[in-house]
Amino acid sequence: MDKIKALAIDGPAGAGKSTIARAVSHKLGWIYVDTGALFRAAALSLLEQGISPEDSAAVSKAAPNLRLDLCIADGVQHVFVDGRDVSAEIRREEIGKAASAFAREDAVRQRVLVIEREIAAREPVVMDGRDIGTVVLPNALAKVFLTASVEVRAKRRTAELREKGIEANFEEVKRDIAARDEQDKNRAVAPLRQAEDALLLDSSALTIAEVEQRILALVREKEAE
Repeated sequence: MDKIKALAIDGPAGAGKSTIARAVSHKLGWIYVDTGALFRAAALSLLEQGISPEDSAAVSKAAPNLRLDLCIADGVQHVFVDGRDVSAEIRREEIGKAASAFAREDAVRQRVLVIEREIAAREPVVMDGRDIGTVVLPNALAKVFLTASVEVRAKRRTAELREKGIEANFEEVKRDIAARDEQDKNRAVAPLRQAEDALLLDSSALTIAEVEQRILALVREKEAE
């Protein structure tokens, strides 16, 4: 399988994948594909069609026809449904909740998968998630499995929530992250696992800058091969 100019970053919740992916994409000059935004766009479209996440038959019928896209303009990511810019609309809390529900449907995941691959075939991308290197872009030029201890991830998440003025209990956050790890590893569709050819990078004792440097070095090494 021919390699495509893409960087796949996978890993558990709270590992800092999105932060690192955005920073690295900027330095590489590649497009950062926010996969979560595509699932939110899918949810918005399905809800606008009057389809409930509980109606599996209706979801399965409508999902293959979803028209979603993502592009960068003036350094800002824009998400489209049927050619309409929905970048602001998909950030509503109810859309986020619906996206989680719809994402459990295989038909939705398959449609978003096709769209993600279409974007990656069009231009160099950095994509993060839980199954990018194993399922979405198995032929990515470079792959990273970014992780950190449950304790470190919980500390980061607790600090992040408190900075936003949200009350957070470290032990509760830690339990939630551990439970999410188990759920992601054992889910039936596209479970969380490290691709055989991915670099395992534990960020527990690393700064963001150090993680960036290691990933950029990996990409340059792969480009030179």
